[in-house]
Amino acid sequence: MILTSNKLKEMYDSHYSDDTEEWRRIGAYGKVENIIELARGLNPNKLIDIGAGDGNILSILSEKKFCLDMTAVEISNSAIDQIKKKNIEGLKLIKQFNGYDLPFKDKEFDLAICSHVIEHVEHPRKLLSEIRRISKMQLFEVPIDFSFRVDKKFNHFNSYGHINIFTPALFNFLLYSVGYEIVKNKYALYRKDVIDFQNRQFSFKYLTIVIKRLIWKSIPILMRIKPNTYAVLTK
Repeated sequence: MILTSNKLKEMYDSHYSDDTEEWRRIGAYGKVENIIELARGLNPNKLIDIGAGDGNILSILSEKKFCLDMTAVEISNSAIDQIKKKNIEGLKLIKQFNGYDLPFKDKEFDLAICSHVIEHVEHPRKLLSEIRRISKMQLFEVPIDFSFRVDKKFNHFNSYGHINIFTPALFNFLLYSVGYEIVKNKYALYRKDVIDFQNRQFSFKYLTIVIKRLIWKSIPILMRIKPNTYAVLTK
């Protein structure tokens, strides 16, 4: 199945609910840590989160007083419903869009956030060009799904809408091809609370993940080759 924009919208329209809230909140903390680290010193007056999901990133940023004028843009009806439930302080506008067209003025936002979105997008350069148009600085994060066994996992990735697979270098090239300049970057592992939530019972798999994390943290070159996530600040 090819997940076009319309099919993606249909899939995500019922994707978000109270049942997934705890998991998504836990996952958002690591994303926010990366945003704050890479955007240190920017102090944006106006921020937009593109593909805001259920709003947990914006909610945590609001709690940390990161920005007082925020906009959320989402393709999914269920995500928008979840955002509205949170009554996020500083969130001025919640807008649904078609996945590509952003109805805002050139350079309207000091900072655009797009976290764990581009891997879902059918035509990533089209969206990236729009994000670059409406913002002065941008902060992207993608999961690093690539491995030498990726061809054995097609159904796995397709089941949750990952239709693009990246390495850090390939994502850098994608950004370069649209005209972005990378200012800072960060190679990161998933937080321990994310791993603990995914593996609620002690198992060999859990032990393997914990040992792998220790090895990766002790050998920095491995983090640059195969982190869990890759985040970049661009202009």
